[in-house]
Order: sequence, then structure tokens, then C-alpha cells
Amino acid sequence: MTPRPASGAARASLHVAVALFGFAALFGKWIALPATAIVLGRTVIGAATLAIGIGWRRQPLGRPTRANAINGTILALHWVAFFAAVKVSSVAIALLGYASFPLFVLQLERHRLDRLQTATAVLATVGLVVIVPGIALSGEVVRGLFLGLVSAFTFALLAVRNRRLVERTSPARIALWQNVFAALYLAPVVALGPAFAPPAALDVALLLVLGVACTGLAHTLFIASMQRVSAHTASVVAALEPVYGIALAALLLGEIPDARTLIGGSLIVTAAVLASRRIA
Repeated sequence: MTPRPASGAARASLHVAVALFGFAALFGKWIALPATAIVLGRTVIGAATLAIGIGWRRQPLGRPTRANAINGTILALHWVAFFAAVKVSSVAIALLGYASFPLFVLQLERHRLDRLQTATAVLATVGLVVIVPGIALSGEVVRGLFLGLVSAFTFALLAVRNRRLVERTSPARIALWQNVFAALYLAPVVALGPAFAPPAALDVALLLVLGVACTGLAHTLFIASMQRVSAHTASVVAALEPVYGIALAALLLGEIPDARTLIGGSLIVTAAVLASRRIA
């Protein structure tokens, strides 16, 4: 379906949604829980928010499918890897590793290797090399980038699979059931984990904000904007998520990226934008 002409409100909703996605990274620093517990809370609250939103619009919730179950696993892996990257390194490093996901999408969709794809791969590789301060594999930056790349690959896999589903299913229902299955998979992992303990009141409050604002609301705004903006516009704006997240981390956490991170990050974000243009 071709989107209707974009309005200023639709573009604003798209940018707010992407900013909220970037804002979610900060909760990895604020919430004193393991990455698995953070993602469990996020998926439970996010699923509830999405269900309420779908019901408010008087639309059916639909039925879970095998594809939803598989994608829920991938979603859980994606978010656990991402928040683990934030925990071991910084918001900037986690987001910049994740920002390489359009390159994985190109590979997974088997696009023909052309000049643009080669250029984006080279730019992203150079950017990652610039960020890494040395060859010590135990370094926080290296571990954070590795986990960020895992989150990028799993998100790319999820995006490719969802692209097939969205042709016959509402995006809101897809997001709902994937969050439900991700929560179902993570619940026993968290409950049976050696460090399991009930979250503190502050962590519960932060999880509510993460689940409602950065998951349910952000997905709703992003999906709504897709009815008015082109896939190209949406993909390019989505590639700016690290920019929003790093700016918010600098403002609210005092995490000021060094010169290496800024230079390498600029190359990675440029590669992501170029790759997004190729995908759209």
C-alpha cells in the first residue's frame, strides 16, 4: 500500500518514536537489574500497552502464530544483547554497534553486491576499527561492540522476517505477540537465574516508563507514521536512533563520547543511512 502524502505531524511522530527507541538504551544504566530481567519487564509492560492500544481502536488482537513464536525468541535475544552491551560498555558503544543492522539486512535479503553496498560495508568496518582502542579482546569497548553487533544481526533477522508478515497482519498485532512470546521465553530464565530477586520500587517505576513510553508508545507512533511517510523516509530516520540516544546519554548520564567514538560513529551512522536508502 502506498503511503498517503506525508504531513508534518507524521514526520514529527516518526522522529519522536525513533528518539524514544534511542532513549530506551539509557534504562540499561538506570535499572539495577540484569539485562534478561530488564527485557522481561519491558516485554510484559510493552505487550500490555500494545494490547490496550489495539483494544482502544476496537481492533481484534488476532491469534499467535508459529512465526510470532520464532520472532519472539529473536526479539528477546536482540534486546538482551543490546542491554548487555549497555551494561558492559556505554550507551554510545551499544547504539553504534546496533546501528550496523541495515548492513545485515542487505546480506540477509541477498541484495546484489554493488558499489553502494561495498561502500557501506567499508564505511561501517572503518568506523568500528576507529572506535576500538586496541586489540585487547577483554576490553569493555570490544565486548560492548560485539554485543551491539549481535543485537544488530538479530534485529536485522527480525526485520526481514517481519517484512513478510506485515503483508498480511497488522504491525501492531505483530509487535504485540512477539513481545508476549519474548516474555514467555524470558520468564523462566529470570525466575530460575542465580541472581533472581524482586525488583526495587524504583526499578519497577523505570520499567513502567521503558515498557509504556519506549516500547508501547514508540511502536504505536512508528507504525502510525508509516501510513503517511515512505519506507525510504522511515528507514533513514530510523538510522538516526544512535544520534538521539547518544545525545540523550550525554545530557542525562554525562556520557560524553570521545573523539574516536564520534569519528567512528559518524562513519557507522553514514553507512547505516546509505544502507537504509538501498533497502527502502
